[in-house]
Amino acid sequence: MSQALPRPRHLPPEEELEEKFIRASGPGGQHVNRSETAVQLRFDAANSTFLDEAVARRLIESAGQLADQHGVITLRSESSRSQYRNRVEARRRLAAMIERARRPVKARRKTRPSRAQREKRLTEKRQRKQIRRLRKPPPVDE
Repeated sequence: MSQALPRPRHLPPEEELEEKFIRASGPGGQHVNRSETAVQLRFDAANSTFLDEAVARRLIESAGQLADQHGVITLRSESSRSQYRNRVEARRRLAAMIERARRPVKARRKTRPSRAQREKRLTEKRQRKQIRRLRKPPPVDE
């Protein structure tokens, strides 16, 4: 009997997740060569009924190289020697990614540096210029 997996709040339904178990890399002796403890979790964000279009677009964009050109996000977890813990970790990471994508992007408000900030920057530039000038050898008079 397999253990029930914890269900993070922002995780899509089981039908939309695809798990594949693969051999993990790294240390572990003979055990790592014989057991498939690493998990590859795939989620088709582009065709998901769980996410609305804007969230799916932000999720795919933020996933970067984890998403392919069709909008399928593939997460791999092999940090633990336990298949169960790797499954939980992969699902937790996907839920965290979805939660971040659900937050709307805050619009950037254009700002300008104050007059005091501009003057301070120019003063510091003049000071750096003076320091560099002092490092040079004095001019040779003939």
